[in-house]
Amino acid sequence: MRTHPLWRPFNPGANAARQGERVASRQTAPGPVQAYDERWREQFDEISRVLAESIGDLAVSVRHVGSTSVPGLAAKPVIDVDLTVPDVEDEPAYLPRLEAAGFLLIFRDVMSGDPHRQLTFASPNTNLHVWSPGAIEPQRHVVFADWLRTSASGRQRYNAAKAAASTADGTARYNDLKAATVYDIYEQAFIADRRHDHDPHPRGQAQ
Repeated sequence: MRTHPLWRPFNPGANAARQGERVASRQTAPGPVQAYDERWREQFDEISRVLAESIGDLAVSVRHVGSTSVPGLAAKPVIDVDLTVPDVEDEPAYLPRLEAAGFLLIFRDVMSGDPHRQLTFASPNTNLHVWSPGAIEPQRHVVFADWLRTSASGRQRYNAAKAAASTADGTARYNDLKAATVYDIYEQAFIADRRHDHDPHPRGQAQ
């Protein structure tokens, strides 16, 4: 079976499982899902300026990712940013400078096999994901957002999943409730990617 190099198995409880790696709580609550807001681009620009002023010489790349980066997609009003630094595990090189600028470290974990740090910023409400060069998850984020920008049906499906997850009863976490839809959208994006061959990997089959 041909498999896209960025494919990862379906893991419906990944977000709940990673809570054990949390080191602090975010400064600002995420808030409810809302319709796409043009101001999210401006908020990303604002965060980019904060990063440039605090660790400009260490920022290998800064990218707006997640739902707030896709016009027409509903989202919780939190700006997701992927920051690549020379070595994410060399925290003394960058973390004090980010903290001095107002960021707070809330996760120290591993995602898709790569070390990851997640920080938040109070206003604009931001998730800052810090990676080393070559990390897999930021590459997945690019594929996911690029596909949704071109797929009206994908945006519609993801918007419906977000609405359902945000109103669901029970203890399941919001991200885990929409995990199945996220996986299926990745499948569509991987199959459409002309750079790599990918056979369908349905969620219901052994992976």
